[in-house]
Amino acid sequence: MKLAMLKTSAGLKPVGVDVQENETRFIDLCAVDGNLPGSIHEILKQPNGLGQAEAAMKTGLEKQTFVSGDLQAPIAAPEKVLCIGLNYLEHARETNSEIPSEPVCFGKYANTIGGPGSDIVLPTVSQEVDYEAELVVVIGKPAKNVSEENSLDYVAGYTVGNDVSARDWQKGRPGGQWMLGKTPDTFAPIGPYLVTSDEVGDPGQLAISLTLNGETMQDSSTSDLIFGIKRIIAHLTQLMTLQPGDLIFTGTPSGVGVARDPQVFLKPGDQVSVTIEKLGTLTNPVVGS
Repeated sequence: MKLAMLKTSAGLKPVGVDVQENETRFIDLCAVDGNLPGSIHEILKQPNGLGQAEAAMKTGLEKQTFVSGDLQAPIAAPEKVLCIGLNYLEHARETNSEIPSEPVCFGKYANTIGGPGSDIVLPTVSQEVDYEAELVVVIGKPAKNVSEENSLDYVAGYTVGNDVSARDWQKGRPGGQWMLGKTPDTFAPIGPYLVTSDEVGDPGQLAISLTLNGETMQDSSTSDLIFGIKRIIAHLTQLMTLQPGDLIFTGTPSGVGVARDPQVFLKPGDQVSVTIEKLGTLTNPVVGS
């Protein structure tokens, strides 16, 4: 099942997504089931929220309860945005980094979240803003001290993400400023959909790519992940409780701008598109402050 948040003339709505060969239709879930919460995030907090949404989607397709509007971030204000660094083997090699022995973790904040078509805004104080195509895990229920064996039971689904990074702040400031380099406003667009786990299957076998102004810059597979989704969730939940709607950016493949010769950084007027197999394409324009 594909779910999305849609900005309609009547406000924001959680919708089911029916992708056809020539069109994409959006099912107004709350119009079908008035007991459904008004956001995907709140649906995930319900004991059987996804099941309820799936039933509403099936009925909505039969009754053609369609609605139109503009796609927004599927999760707008997560409690936690967790990120894994140096998690693709070829990316670690291209940056001449030591292969990590355990997941390298950092965080972003809700201010970084954007959606399909939203602007990536370049801070005036950074001249080296980079792109990073990423598979994003969406947590579906509280998870604490989870084993690798059971970890995928806590995943609601997946979405496409771009871990935009100000390299001159991340590494170029005194002592390194990972937090400031990773957390400027708009630096974590996600979308277009939340695709539930049952539809995705094995998250470790998905093609992932990024284009900048139509030119392919990253082209890989999640099979190159150093630490898979199971290991990441088990590792994180040793220390913290993951909540429904929490996001985990799982790392980026090789081809980032900072590792190129010559280096490539984002500039106003650029357009960045991240595509992940089974999840769709997330496209965002780049603008100046």
